[in-house]
Amino acid sequence: MARKVALFAFNGEPTCFIHVLLNSLDMEEQGYSVKVIIEGAATAIITGLHEKGTVHPLNPLYQNVKSHGLIDAVCLACATKMHSIDAVKAEGLPIAGTLNGHPAMSTYLNDGHEIITF
Repeated sequence: MARKVALFAFNGEPTCFIHVLLNSLDMEEQGYSVKVIIEGAATAIITGLHEKGTVHPLNPLYQNVKSHGLIDAVCLACATKMHSIDAVKAEGLPIAGTLNGHPAMSTYLNDGHEIITF
């Protein structure tokens, strides 16, 4: 059985978020079952990836992660608070909020995932 990992991205700094993206692809390549959950200030990065007239340096890497289906959830409460909910919806990303508007870590633990936070 593949090792299961849930990578929770909380930090909104692009230099931190890149590590979530890189590690998710690496772990998938190594045969892990990987889920990326975007929380906290990291939800605002989604908006910056598609500002009109610009190409964010993280966009190609993000698109690769997205195309691999590794993004499992974006936090409803945080994306709303960070004013990025419209961008999240436009991207067609899954939104979760079963824990007072946030994705519950217990969901992933109960499914056998190890949790790593960034």
